[in-house]
Amino acid sequence: MKRLILASLGCLALSACGLAGTAASTAAGGEAAAAQAKDGLKTEARVKQQLAAAAALDAQHRQAADPDSQ
Repeated sequence: MKRLILASLGCLALSACGLAGTAASTAAGGEAAAAQAKDGLKTEARVKQQLAAAAALDAQHRQAADPDSQ
């Protein structure tokens, strides 16, 4: 009977370690996803800024090419 109880306690301890590992890996995965989302927002802002700059430069070139438009 003692062996059965000890074996059960051993299995319980090992399964608890697995749950802790799963929780830790899930938390790490969530942090990685949050970091990727933050990087994505930075990239989006940078691309919008570059597009606005390119549109302004294009408008300047069009005005310079057609002096009658002023």
